Amino acid sequence: MKIGYTTMNTPADISPRVLGPLLESAGFDSIWIGEHSHIPVSRTTPYPTGGEMPWQYTTMMDPFISLTQIAEHTTDLILGLGVALPLEHDVLVLAKTVATLDVLSAGRVHFGVGVGWNQEELANHNPVKWSLRYRALGECVGALRSLWTDDESEYHGEFYNFEKLWSRPKPLQTPHPPILFGAGGKLGTQHTVNWADGWMPLDVTLGDVTKRVKKFREVAAAAGRFDIPISMVAFGNPSLDTLLIYRDLGIERVIVGSGRQGWEDPAGVPGFIEHYADMLDRVAN
Repeated sequence: MKIGYTTMNTPADISPRVLGPLLESAGFDSIWIGEHSHIPVSRTTPYPTGGEMPWQYTTMMDPFISLTQIAEHTTDLILGLGVALPLEHDVLVLAKTVATLDVLSAGRVHFGVGVGWNQEELANHNPVKWSLRYRALGECVGALRSLWTDDESEYHGEFYNFEKLWSRPKPLQTPHPPILFGAGGKLGTQHTVNWADGWMPLDVTLGDVTKRVKKFREVAAAAGRFDIPISMVAFGNPSLDTLLIYRDLGIERVIVGSGRQGWEDPAGVPGFIEHYADMLDRVAN
């Protein structure tokens, strides 16, 4: 099993050009950065885990620019969007941005996507109904696949519609960077099986992870998909025993850093990275 790291990617955090080499030299396989273009001041959408929304959400930097800087200072580290919000982008611009990053990084992009949790944020970007966001994202991914793989790309759907066009450059990876869906539950499972290359759920409590992974694999197998890789985002400071549970479940990668103890203080990041680097040999398959 591999270990990746996720960061809130704010100006107060360790700079990308420093964080990337730190992770790569420690043996981590990947860095994962999410995105929020903005946070509406007036919103009714509750923060998903309850309580007040951490202020860091209001200062997140652009993940594509940060990953570009990381690419310049690393050689092999996977550059993960964890997660991007495609419904908040123009699909033609997004296709070119991801393809350009993949070309400039020598094919290291993994494209994690999600529907987001903030209803008002999506409404500022896109008129799609909140209840239809999963369906719209599935179409967006279909449009992106065409833009990345077809010489003359076109797409005709309910939410995206364009005639034949040239969208270049194509990503260096073929057919395109892996697309991971960052959502759990029945909808997350079903959409992952329908159109994603990998599953990237968040494990807030370990208690039901075995059941959730088993159910996911049952649904995938029923659809004829038997080997969908799983990148599990672990919340807090998972112990070695927890990591070994993930490994024994056949999870390809665990991503640490989300909700780590003292996560507001960037000074604790090097020690956190070193702590999990010491476990790499013990959790390897």
